[in-house]
Amino acid sequence: MAIFLTGDTHGDFSRFRPDIFYEQAGLTKDDCTIICGDFGGVWDGSPEEQGQLDWLEQRPYTTLFVSGNHENYDLLAQYPVEEWHGGQVQRIRPSVIHLMRGQAYDIEGRKFFTMGGASSHDIQDGILEPDDPLFKKKCRRLDARGALYRVNHLSWWAAELPSEEEYQTAKASLDRAGWAVDYIITHCCSTSVQDAFSGGFYRKDALTEFFDEVSPRCKFKYWFFGHYHEDMVVEKKYVMLYEQIIRLKL
Repeated sequence: MAIFLTGDTHGDFSRFRPDIFYEQAGLTKDDCTIICGDFGGVWDGSPEEQGQLDWLEQRPYTTLFVSGNHENYDLLAQYPVEEWHGGQVQRIRPSVIHLMRGQAYDIEGRKFFTMGGASSHDIQDGILEPDDPLFKKKCRRLDARGALYRVNHLSWWAAELPSEEEYQTAKASLDRAGWAVDYIITHCCSTSVQDAFSGGFYRKDALTEFFDEVSPRCKFKYWFFGHYHEDMVVEKKYVMLYEQIIRLKL
């Protein structure tokens, strides 16, 4: 079995074209590619988006992803939940699968712990409510000055960060695993790792602080994450991914 990993796709799956991701030649549905959040393929439900998902389904391998901060959580919630390799998932297509928060999967004799979600970086100018009587006026004003804002339930969802129930699910999964896994797959990383590569540029939140609890307690080989739009290795075990596709050495 072959496992590949990459970072944010934001609904643009061109990096998986055969002429770019040439390693897919000879792969089967038993092989997989994992996207570390901001999948973006469940966003507006448009015919164009459905076509993109159908194209992903036609790839020779299975596509797996954790959630990021740029996902339509209202649409994502409509997909049924099922068991897969020891954890809960949602099938967007038969071989396009959402790895849910706080789950531990047994894949090819290795244990993968997943915890999607992150805080949006592009909301400095606020979150607008679409039913606000002044909504259009506020949008025009913000657009005129190039402001960074989002619209609740249209381009931003509070569910970008895990719920208390999801944190409890994560702790229970790690308890069952004896706080020892092979790989951790998330979208953002811990506060301490953020600070290490950014000098404190990124704000901490409940999720990054939770990861700071997990990191010293849990035994793992590598921690893969996306979110920050760069490809780099931080402190040997933390692998930030964006456009690069890497193969996991099993």
